[in-house]
Amino acid sequence: MKRTALYARYSTDMQNERSVEDQLELCRAYAVREGLSVVSRFSDKARSGGSMFERDGLLALLAQAQSPQRPFDVLVVEALDRLSRDMEDLAGIHKRLTFHGVEIRAVHEGVASTVLVGLRGLVGQLFREDGAKKIKRGLSGVVRSGRIAGGLAYGYRVVPGRPGEREIDPRQSQIVLRVFEEYAAGSVPRRIAAGLNREGIDPPRGLLWNASTLNGSSARGNGMLNNEHYVGRIVWNKVSKARNPYTGRRVPRVNPTVERETTEVPALRIIEQDLWDAVQAMRAKRSKAHPHHSRRPQHLLSGLLRCGCCGSGYTVHDRDKTGKVRIRCSAHRESGSCENRRIIYLPAVEAAVIDGMRTHLRDPRMIEVFVKRYNAERRRLASTADRDRAKTEARLETCRREYDRLLQAFTKGILSDADAEALLPKLREERARLETELSAIEGSPQVIALHPTLVADYLRHVEALRETLSDYGRHEGEAGETLVASFRALVETVTIHPGAPRQGFEVEVRGRLSELIGEPAFPDGRVSGGLVVPQEGFEPPTPSLRMRCSTS
Repeated sequence: MKRTALYARYSTDMQNERSVEDQLELCRAYAVREGLSVVSRFSDKARSGGSMFERDGLLALLAQAQSPQRPFDVLVVEALDRLSRDMEDLAGIHKRLTFHGVEIRAVHEGVASTVLVGLRGLVGQLFREDGAKKIKRGLSGVVRSGRIAGGLAYGYRVVPGRPGEREIDPRQSQIVLRVFEEYAAGSVPRRIAAGLNREGIDPPRGLLWNASTLNGSSARGNGMLNNEHYVGRIVWNKVSKARNPYTGRRVPRVNPTVERETTEVPALRIIEQDLWDAVQAMRAKRSKAHPHHSRRPQHLLSGLLRCGCCGSGYTVHDRDKTGKVRIRCSAHRESGSCENRRIIYLPAVEAAVIDGMRTHLRDPRMIEVFVKRYNAERRRLASTADRDRAKTEARLETCRREYDRLLQAFTKGILSDADAEALLPKLREERARLETELSAIEGSPQVIALHPTLVADYLRHVEALRETLSDYGRHEGEAGETLVASFRALVETVTIHPGAPRQGFEVEVRGRLSELIGEPAFPDGRVSGGLVVPQEGFEPPTPSLRMRCSTS
């Protein structure tokens, strides 16, 4: 008796979970009738047939089929669309299982031949796409009737027994009105969110309010301040989703304005039109000055700073009377979810980072490690180049001999004019291309050594590191961008660990240098003016150094 595996699948969590058991029982009865021995069962519950991704049952089946032991010889399914409703995936599954000697049988269709797989794959995909179009058409009708075709927005509640209909929630609608009024009065989303969190008001989802809950995305039309439900207007089909064939995930894409449908529902209005217009005008004004529109990072460590208490980023808080920039934890500032209230001077952090890197870059061991790794890599590349050179030289010699042979044949009248015109130019082009490739291949590696003069020059440049980087703001145009980019290429993150009040803070730098040299980038050591504490043994790939700064 042939060993047999069974597979079953149903598409969504709205279907009966018994569907899998029913399919497996149908397949088992078929196996009994056909004299097959069932040895294993696989299933996927609430998984779409439009993709093979995230279908653990199917992937486990394929993995066992290609294993050396191959525990089954036949796969039985209710219908081929249970395996996939995608033409490419179904053909691929059939191709792989056939290669590994596994026969596919469908209860209602028999043995899966190439023709049947092609037809069922086409029909399955057309059925899936047609179903999606019908669902979209039905949702469009829901919107035109004044009902909601999506989820439940904050500020509303479901009307029992009337699908798609909403009514205003009195308690939540007061919060919505408060958010709009505070924003129109000049408050920013992070401050509004922090106030709601302090009062213990439940957010739409998750545990805490934050700025993104209110801001959302203007392009996608989400976020509380973008929600047109609050002015009694349903806007549908703002975003569609397409399945990424490389990951299987559905990727949102913003639809053009002409494809959207709008229906006025005055009964859902929470915000008056004047207040809505004022908020949208203020949002448009603020978006024009957003810092991410700047050509380069505003500060040397922009985007690299992390809070040691919660892991969130640091953002600019303000400037003091002298113009110095002060920063604070963005999680505390936007939602109040972090207990780190410390406001820290950015120049002090930059100075601590630069001083620590300057101290450790001076260490002779780092220079030796770099030279060692550089020479090893040069030798590896040269070894590869030697192999490539030998192959290219052999091909070039063959090409030259063939060209000379044909040229002699043409001279002696053995080769006709037409054949010569067809063959000789191709060989000339091939010969020129190979000669170019050969000249581009590097020669023997040049091993570098630690010459005293070079080391002295290197140390002099390292000594000037702080002064150069501290003055990066004075560099204009391409020179300034290159300077900042070169420094930031060495640093992955800078984590600030605040101490007690007036006790300063510690700065932990995680660098990328070790990934380049394959060795610990920052050797053990201490420097005056900033306590350097080795962390995690400074092992690759991302060692760190930690510096204490006494500035409060």
